[in-house]
Amino acid sequence: MSDVVHAAGVDRAGGAPVPAQLPRPGSGLPFLPERSRHWPGLAASVATALEQRRLFQLLPFAVICGLVVAVQASEPPRPLALLAVGLVLVAVMAVTVAAGRGHRPVLLAAAFWTGFSLLSVHGALFGTPMLARPAYGTFAAHVDAIVSETQSGKRVVVSAITPVGDTRPVPVRRARIVIDGGPDLAPGDTIRAAIRFYEVPGPVYPGGHDTQFHAYFSGIGAYGNTTGPVQVVEQGGASPARLIDWLRQGIAGRIDAHLSQPAAGIARAVINGDQSAVEDAARDVMATAGLAHVLSISGLHLTLVAGGAYFVLRLLLAASQALSRRVSVKLLAALGGIAAALAYFSISGGNVAALRSTIMIILVFGAIVFGRRALTMRNVAIAALIVIASDPASVFRPSFQLSFAAVVALVGGYEMMRTERRRQAGFFAVLWRYLAGIVVTSFIAGGATLLFSIYHFQQTSPLGIVGNLAVLPLVSFVMMPAAATAVLLMPFGLHEMPLWAMGWSIDRMLDLAASITQWSAGIDTSPLLTPTALLLGLAALAWFAFLTDWYRLLGPVLLLPAVLAFALDTPPDMLVADTTQAVAYRAADGLRLATGKPGSFAVDVWQETYGEPIAAGAARCDSIGCLVESPRGFRAAIVRDPAGFYEDCAAVDLVVTRRRAPVGCAAPAIVDADDLARGGVHALRWDPGRRTFEIR
Repeated sequence: MSDVVHAAGVDRAGGAPVPAQLPRPGSGLPFLPERSRHWPGLAASVATALEQRRLFQLLPFAVICGLVVAVQASEPPRPLALLAVGLVLVAVMAVTVAAGRGHRPVLLAAAFWTGFSLLSVHGALFGTPMLARPAYGTFAAHVDAIVSETQSGKRVVVSAITPVGDTRPVPVRRARIVIDGGPDLAPGDTIRAAIRFYEVPGPVYPGGHDTQFHAYFSGIGAYGNTTGPVQVVEQGGASPARLIDWLRQGIAGRIDAHLSQPAAGIARAVINGDQSAVEDAARDVMATAGLAHVLSISGLHLTLVAGGAYFVLRLLLAASQALSRRVSVKLLAALGGIAAALAYFSISGGNVAALRSTIMIILVFGAIVFGRRALTMRNVAIAALIVIASDPASVFRPSFQLSFAAVVALVGGYEMMRTERRRQAGFFAVLWRYLAGIVVTSFIAGGATLLFSIYHFQQTSPLGIVGNLAVLPLVSFVMMPAAATAVLLMPFGLHEMPLWAMGWSIDRMLDLAASITQWSAGIDTSPLLTPTALLLGLAALAWFAFLTDWYRLLGPVLLLPAVLAFALDTPPDMLVADTTQAVAYRAADGLRLATGKPGSFAVDVWQETYGEPIAAGAARCDSIGCLVESPRGFRAAIVRDPAGFYEDCAAVDLVVTRRRAPVGCAAPAIVDADDLARGGVHALRWDPGRRTFEIR
């Protein structure tokens, strides 16, 4: 309770506002009063945060910093060194705790070192060798999970991959394969099929989503597809995974039977967490309207389901006076809310946002049961630490960053705006509070996630508040109640009307999103950002989470000028794909293709990322290679035949080749087969003054 009193600035005795006080001499913070001569209010705010033991809120940020440093290290740390430093920190922590001072910085150091060690530990437990070259043959494999099932095929994760006959083994723990048609499958089945395995693809552009990195920590060392009929050798026995998959497939089948696209794909995403059937057009229009979060099961969905279950159970239980006299209605309703959250999470596919939201809901209902404040930054920290410990690689995925940033901002905003005044009753007062809550929540969450959305998706939602204000009532009062009712009535065959209501609400949501997208035309451009922007955003969130008063806003306010000064990026002048022939260069009217196919996957992603069309260029090509000249002032050669090295190495500023360049090649910049194998896709920026390329 002391956290609430200090955070609200309320006197314990009379409830009157009191100014924040600096710690008394001997309070363990002797350095703050001296510094307060320069920043009296800020020093008092830091002192108050430390007195309230809000240092715990910084532990997830310290762990994340350790993870970032570990990823940037040139070599993975040695296990013995990790263990030795960890033991030293434990010993120092014990000494400082016994002494009663100095343990706070040691705690942060221990959290940092935990983060630095997590990827190594997680890799040792769950990592896998990665396939280096394609492999073919007949294999038997165990089905671990059905990732998605659409008309184009099933995406299945398999393990225990065993070669059949003369087929050579593949040295991977697990693989993700696409099965075109074939029999019905479930987790636990053993299949046999002709399969082509290939390498997990890397990022399509520097700084993009690294599929190889995340696949490694999931134990997936190869992708593949079946090239022949699939045979179920042995069906798996009863298991929780098999039951959950049966439920998910049954729900998806009923949705597809009663709803048409695009409503069916969105309904599957909202109920099952399977976004594979969401049409691209629907996804784009919702993202532009600021409604992409509706597609991903997260706090909004779980709060509506668990909160709705809590509300309904409390009303029903309270109606029975005999029951309410014997047991706590609040306790039973809270347990029902937790059960509803866990059930929803089990069929949702278990993404990071859903896991974080489920943990938060359990903590919130637990706080309600024990009479504690439910929404606190400490609960956010606990949920973040659990998610990071279970899946440290998720820190580098957009879903974690967006979810973590939004919930930190919302809980911090709630702490600042919380009031003890008695709320007015009446329909219009309740309606006003609800609509104002949507506006404030959309503004806070949109502002907190804007930086991460721009970095990962090069996308902004300038009218996101309008989109949420228009659509969230529809989602809250029609879509989600209809979805929950439909799932509950499916065992009785009475789900047709609720699914119809859900489909109607989805259609109206898409209509509203399309209108908002039209209004956003021309104002939805976004800048390019360097990875430094993510570090600045992390620092601003840490500052906001640690402090409790208006000084916490300094971090977000200073974030904008910091990003403008240190994190803005410029489009590349050359792009070289690593697994295709695509090479783009800067022409007078934008990027052009020197080699490769327009409309290929890599080219499409480049166009979307850098916000400019990439058409076929005017490179001069022959059997030996291609030569391009850019109005930016550089010449580049794409060498196909070794004979081209002798002429081009001395005549151009850049040599690009899928071969290994000769040692004597005198070109100022070279991107060859070894560079592409080691560094993946290359982006190069030309410096006219120095006449050199910056290579990423």
